[in-house]
Formats: sequence, C-alpha cells, structure tokens
Amino acid sequence: MKLKFKTQPYQTAAVQAVLDCFKGQPPASAPATRYRIDPGRAKTGSTETIFAQDMQDGFKNADLMLTDDGLLKNIIQVQRQQNLPQSDELIKTKVSRLNLDIEMETGTGKTYCYIKTIFELNRQYGWSKFIIVVPSIAIREGVAKSLAMTAEHFQETYNRKARFFIYNSRQLHHLESFSSDAGINVMVINVQAFAARGADNRRIYEELDDFQSRKPIDVISANRPILILDEPQKMEGAQTQESLQAFKALMALRYSATHKTTHNKIHRLDALDAYNQKLVKKIAVRGIAVKGLAGTNAYLYLQSIETSTKKPPEARVEFECKLKSGEIRRIVRKLSRGDNLFDLSDELGQYHDGYVVSDINANTDTLGFTNGVELCAGEVLGDVDEAALRRIQIREAIKAHVDKERALFQQGIKVLTLFFIDEVAKYRDYSAADEKGDYARIFEEEYRQYLNEVLSLDEMPSQCPYIQYLKGMDAAATHSGYFAIDKKTKRLADPDMDKRGENAGLSNDVDAYDLILRDKERLLSFAEPVRFIFSHSALREGWDNPNVFVICALKHSDNTVSRRQEVGRGLRLSVNQSGDRMDDPATVHEVNVLTVVASESYKDFVAALQKDISESLSARPRVADEAWFTGKLLKTASGDVEVTPQLARQIYKYLLKNGYRGNANHITEAYHQARKDGTPAMLPPELQAHADQVYQLIDSVFDDSQLPKIGDGRRSKTNPLNDNFDKQEFKELWNRINRKAFYSVDFDSAELVDKAIAELDKNLRVPPLHYLIQTGEQADHVGHDELDNRRVFVLSSSKTEKSAHSIHSKVKYDLIGKIADGTQLTRRTTAEILKGIDAAAFAQFCTNPESFITEAIRLINEQKGTMLIEHLAYDLAEDRFDLDIFTVAQSGQDFSKAGDKLRRHIYDYVVTDSGIERDFAKELDTCAEVVVYAKLPRGFHIPTPVGNYTPDWAISFKEGMVKHVYFVAETKGDISSMVLNKIEETKTECARKFFNGINSANVRYDVVDSFGKLMALVQ
Repeated sequence: MKLKFKTQPYQTAAVQAVLDCFKGQPPASAPATRYRIDPGRAKTGSTETIFAQDMQDGFKNADLMLTDDGLLKNIIQVQRQQNLPQSDELIKTKVSRLNLDIEMETGTGKTYCYIKTIFELNRQYGWSKFIIVVPSIAIREGVAKSLAMTAEHFQETYNRKARFFIYNSRQLHHLESFSSDAGINVMVINVQAFAARGADNRRIYEELDDFQSRKPIDVISANRPILILDEPQKMEGAQTQESLQAFKALMALRYSATHKTTHNKIHRLDALDAYNQKLVKKIAVRGIAVKGLAGTNAYLYLQSIETSTKKPPEARVEFECKLKSGEIRRIVRKLSRGDNLFDLSDELGQYHDGYVVSDINANTDTLGFTNGVELCAGEVLGDVDEAALRRIQIREAIKAHVDKERALFQQGIKVLTLFFIDEVAKYRDYSAADEKGDYARIFEEEYRQYLNEVLSLDEMPSQCPYIQYLKGMDAAATHSGYFAIDKKTKRLADPDMDKRGENAGLSNDVDAYDLILRDKERLLSFAEPVRFIFSHSALREGWDNPNVFVICALKHSDNTVSRRQEVGRGLRLSVNQSGDRMDDPATVHEVNVLTVVASESYKDFVAALQKDISESLSARPRVADEAWFTGKLLKTASGDVEVTPQLARQIYKYLLKNGYRGNANHITEAYHQARKDGTPAMLPPELQAHADQVYQLIDSVFDDSQLPKIGDGRRSKTNPLNDNFDKQEFKELWNRINRKAFYSVDFDSAELVDKAIAELDKNLRVPPLHYLIQTGEQADHVGHDELDNRRVFVLSSSKTEKSAHSIHSKVKYDLIGKIADGTQLTRRTTAEILKGIDAAAFAQFCTNPESFITEAIRLINEQKGTMLIEHLAYDLAEDRFDLDIFTVAQSGQDFSKAGDKLRRHIYDYVVTDSGIERDFAKELDTCAEVVVYAKLPRGFHIPTPVGNYTPDWAISFKEGMVKHVYFVAETKGDISSMVLNKIEETKTECARKFFNGINSANVRYDVVDSFGKLMALVQ
C-alpha cells in the first residue's frame, strides 16, 4: 500500500505566500554562485599540508538582493492578500536578517508544504541549500520519512529529486556533497546535534582530524543555507538561538501551529481555519467521570443508552455480581425499566436499598434509580481504583473502534486505535508465562467479549464482509506494541527520554521511531491484522498515521501536555486501501471523526481542549469595528476590492441592525448560527455584489462561539431503516435510480484554444500594482511598554496608489511554464493560446505580471471546466449499488439532536447540513403528496471529473400526481451559478447529464432553493 499525494489549493497558497515575499529577486536563470570549498589540511608531525590538489567548486545560495524596504513591501502585500496584521518593520534576529512565520495547524501537511517550498524556491530563484532544523529526534525521523515518501511525487512535478541526509557527526562525508552538488540539497538536523553539551554534539564546532582539520559548522555555513525551522517555539532557548547564528543563514522560514514569538507572519492556517475548511478530523470525546458516593461501595458504570424502534430504551451497565462459585465479578448487562440490581447481582448487599431502575432517558443519556441515584453515560460510581478505570477506558476504546470500523469497512478504510501507556511492563511482562502485561490481558478479554456481542447482532448478517473480516481475526493478532528495543536482550523496553527543556518527556530513541515509521504504510492495509496499537507516551510525536481514529491515554494526566497535543496524533485525514485521501468536502466530516477516550469527564476534557484552541487563536482579531474593516481586501473574480471607510461603515451598521454585534464589538453567536444554517440577514445593496467575501471577512473576526463543536462520542443513536424502506413506491424509486455508470470526456485542444482566446480577449482585466503609503510620527511620550511593543511611532495616515508600470520589468518570467502548470495544459497548447490573444490584452502583462498569470489561469480553467461538461458522456454499467449502503454508515452518527421522529423518511431520523435542509425535510415529511423520500447515503454516488457526487434527496410522489420521480440535488438558499462554487456547479451539471442518460426510467433531476420551488416543478 502506497500513500498518494496531490496538489492541494490550501497548501499551494502557503507555498505562494513565501514565494511572493521575494518579488524582484533575480530569477533562477541568473548565474550560479560558485565558491572554493575549504579542502582542509593534514597534520604530519609538527607540519600541516593543505590539500590544494583536492580543491573543488561549491555552489552556495545566491545573496538576497532585495533591500529591507523591498522585502517589507512584499511582505505587507502578502499580508494584505490574506487580511493579516501588517508588519511595520522586518523582525531581525541573531539567526537571520529575514524571519518569516508560516502558521499551519497540526495535521494539514506543513512538512509537505515546506518541501514543496524548497522545490519552488529552487525553480524560481535558484536557491539550492536548505537545512531543516527540528527540535526532537521524533520530528527528525518523520521529516526524513516524508522526504523519502514524497520524492517520486515531486519528481513528477519538477523533474528532479532533492538529495537529503540526516546530519551525523560521525558521517561528515555528506557535507562534502552538500557543498559541491549544484542540485537541491537538504540537510535535516535536530537541535541536540549542535546545541547540547555532549561530546558528539560539540564536534560540529571542533577542528576534526577525520574531517581534514576542519570545523563542520564552517563547511555548512559557507553555503549560506536557508533554514527551515520546524516547531520553532521549541527552539527559543538562549543557547539554541546562539548556536543557530553560527549557520549564517540566508533566511529563516518558521513553520508551526503554535508560534510563541511572532516575527513577520505571512500565512495563517490555524485550528479554526483547518476545521472550517475540513482539512482535519472532527473530534468526539468519550469521557469517564468518577463520582464519589458517600456511605456506599455500590459499583456502577453506565456505558451507554441504547435505542431501538422495536422496544423501549435500554441501559448498558456494568455492576458487580456474585457468581455460583461465590466469587464476585463485574459484569455488563442491558437493563430495562423495573430491573432490580439487588436481584440481578444475586443479592449483593450494596444494591439492597433502592437500586431499581426507574427511568432510562435516551434524550439526556441518563439512568435513574428509585433511591434517587442518577448516572449520565460515561459516569462511574463506587469503588473505582486505577485498574478499574483503565479497564473501562480499554473497553470504551474497543467499542468506539468497532463502531467506526463498521461504518468505514465497506469504503476500504482501515481503522487504527492508539493506546498511550507510561511503561512497557504494563503491556509486555517478560516474567509472565505468556509475557502479557495487564493491559494486553485486559484488552484481549474485553475485545473477545464485545466481539461476541457484535457477531450476535441481528442487523449484521453472518455473510456480511465485515463480519467475515472480524471472524478471521484472532484477538492476540489484532494488537501489537511499538516501543524501543533493548539492543542486548532484543526485548521491548522503556525508551530513553529527554529530561530537560521543551522536549522533556519525549524519547530520543531512534530505533523506536524507525519502527513506527517503517510500519506506517503497512498498518493501513487490511492484510495487516494489527488494528490496536500500544505505544509509550514518550513516543507520541512519532505517530502521525492518518488512520488513527481512536486515541486512549492509559496514563496519569500530565499537566505539561495540552489537550491539543493529545489529539494532534489523530487529526490527519484518513486514506483508503488505494492510498487516496478521504477529503471529499461533502463527506469528509462524516468519515473523519477522531474519538478520544479520556480518563476524565467529557465536560472537563472538552473545556480544557476548547481553552487550548482558543488560546492558540490569540493572533486573530476579536473586535469588529469600522477601523478593523477599513482597508481590508475582498477577493473577487475580477480582482481585489479594498474596503473603503464608507463600506466599512455599512458592514458595521449591518452587524448592529441585525443583532450580530455584541458587547465590546464582538460578533454574536446569532450571526455564526445564521451562517451555519445558511440564513444570514440580507446585506445592504452596496455590499451584495461581494456578499460571500463580506461574510468571510466578518467570519475572520474570532468569537468563542466559532470554536469547533466537540461531540460526545457515546451519543450516537441507532437509526435503523423503518417500514417506509419496504414500501413498493420506494422499491420502485430505488430500482429506477440504482444505476452505476462511467464517464468519458473527448475534446480536441484546438477547440479549447479558440474558446480560451475569446475568453481572455473579452474578460482579462489586470489591475495595476497597488502601493500602500503609510505616514507616521514619533509619539509624544514613549514608555517602557511602548518600547517593548515597537510603538515608538504612531500611524497618522495611509493611502493606496496605483502604478501603470511594473517595477519587475527586469525580472524574467517563464510565462508559458507558469500558466501551463496552473492549467495542467501542455506548453504547446498554452503557447497557442497566448499567441492568439489580442495585443491589448497581452500588453497587460507588463502592468502586473503576477496578476496577469493568475487571471489567465483562472479564465482558461473556467473554459476548460465548461468544455469538460460539454463533451462529457455517461455510459451505464450493468453493475448496481448494493443495499448495504443504506445500513453501513448508520451506526456511528449522532442523532441526539436530529429532531422529531419522521413519518415518510426511510429512517426515523435524518441529519441535515443546514437550516434550509432542515426546513426542507420538515415540509417533505408533512406534504400529503409525498409517499416516501430519502436523504441518500454517501455510498450512492455519480462519478464526475471533479470527484464523486451524491445527490441530496430522492422523492416519490403519489401516483397520478406527476409523471416523474424527482431528484433534488442541492437545497441551497441561492442557486444562481454565481453563488455555487465552480466544483459544485460542475458536479450538478454532470448529474444532469447522468440522469438524462436514464430518462427512460422516468427520472428527473433538478436543483431547488426551497420546497415551494420543488412543488412548482412537480406540478
């Protein structure tokens, strides 16, 4: 199994932000900067001999030719493009003259981004010497693995490979090649290799006999390398900063999700951005709250409340029971109203007084007894020692795993569960006959017990592929330990750990991380039986496997580890058996949900996690006033629009009028809820032309109500198919639409060239370059705080001016190459398009080359997309969808807030994506003309050139009312082509073609914005 990589727009944006900071720097076509590598010298007795005959050329990075003012102007322009706070100066450090901060949330692929940045900096500016500096061995090994895994992918894009190596003071021959090779060279080094006190660590600064009496640091620094600092907040110690100075870096690019010290920030993709853009998993928490019960030892653990359409709710409870042998053991049973624990436990005294079930509430997930004792799901009462707590955690992790696995197995996605423990002996006890530690033994007991329950469920047919998969898996084979290996005994061992500094508590054991990374791809395959992984908590940073869906820490709470760090190991989006990332926006948060099994209450864990996330967003604006809106840019198809003071006032008034502005100019929860439901109040006429951009600008002002909603991992009600599914009308409907198909696209490039030329001549508009001119004066009084915050000068005015001439006229652009890359066309086709456009349109290139390229790519891609649809043809296949698609994804969804039970839907409940969909479903359910309807499962899809597409609704009307069965693809507030994004628009147009192809089945497809629009089409 091999992971696949693809070009992602959000990652391209991060790369482009770096590149745009160097506009005006001589391009890569400039002569390479050569120098003579110090050959070193040999000592013979009291004499020294210089190796003159071995002197050779080296290739160092060319100097950064831009002035400080030029760099700052570029940086400000990059910041304006993203509406980031604008820098008023270059933040210089001991490490480098130029320090750029790139903020990227954990799990979004920052390693991929900076590797791609390396290739782009080489292609555009010729820089070829890079050093990736990391704070720990775990990250170092992960970076090296990423460089190896992406090598083929980047070679396909750039037609070259990067030579990389891990710095080792005993293998200094790599430094010779690093200096002498003219290609891309990358050295990966951890801070301990140059900023620690050990003898090996000091070698980098010493004249070494085995390195021709040279200092390694001198050979490295002669290349003027570009430093890429991965997690720089962990390298802010005085000694580390002093040591980094010795590299004589050309610049420092700083990548992190949590920058502590801010420099010139040029890109932001924070936790909120990543969640809203669906670039990371959603989070659910199964908390375990221990409640003391005065005066009693009655043990009770409420696992969950289970619902069914055939019987009242039941409570799944663990309690103590006396066996026939007289032994007292804890057992798990389903309880119903009226059950008496005193009787069920064989008359154990602790359950004598009133432990009769009085209420089981599925809405609140609570269990009540006649004595007044009440438990919420996840709460445990009575004698709870650490062993009992860990057993509960292991059981809950297994249940969460299987729930998720049942939903994803058919999609070819393997589920992994990761247990973190604090010592190997709890998993592998070499003094025991079977060498199993307590946790391994408990796991196998709980796994077998829960597996027997799953295999006995009526809803899971014995021939179901997932059931067969489970039956073929032995409990002992499905878990494994990933720890350090003792080199003498070859046994698992607790790893060596850093005792001090930012990495205290993390392992520095290379072999342990090598084991984790070596098995990374193998673990993703169904052929590998291991699904549950036990690892030492000190190795946590080594785990970034995308298919970790459950994390369970079987260890004492560690105040030095934030909740964000705990969940960070499982945030990456999963992949299927083909190595394809499961990132379809329509389904990404249905598939990708990370469940954390916590050893504290759900409420406490979520509160701490939300606090961590909120604090990480400290750089976001939190006040929505006229001053903040003024000067921001609205990104539109025809160019950037600056928010004038008049427009800023209109936005502010809009917030006031509709109750969207709270105390201290904060954005209210009412606004964010309206945005989520797709029903925000209408903007005033002056703003409607740029509605989407205005809403995005308002969204960027942070309020705690925007924090990602963290679900309760237990509150997932079953939602079985009901009697409507068996109605003849639904069977007929399903029979008509249940067709698989494949598409083909056939068009010649000449047609595309003609259409692209016509479009460019008509609509290519390149705005001239804008310059922000700011005027400031020294403050009347400067105190200590102002000096610390660089507020010596006060901004008094700013204005934007346009230039009709390009300041980059001397910079050579590979115009054809850039447009060919952006459109995925050949250079020949791209050249034909550029040659054919009007001279006046082409002349705009001189006004603003970068904007010309961006706009040309956009317009050509739009024509390309239109032609895809025009020349798309569907051929129906004999194969059809299996009925399993209606049941496979129903076990892991949260229906606790799904609303009232439905009458005409094929399920009792339906989860909708917006307020508009919710209202639409209500009207369908009460419409007398509707016989049966379904919100189609994601397993039903139509293939399109831009990804699989699932229509929303299938509806069957009363016989005789209409001639067609109608499909409603989208239920949007505005269905104009200007509001639907390009991908959505392409998918819906492809769907029209698909359903036209099965028109013989009397099926119609359309897109509506309301139930009224649907009925107008029907009648």
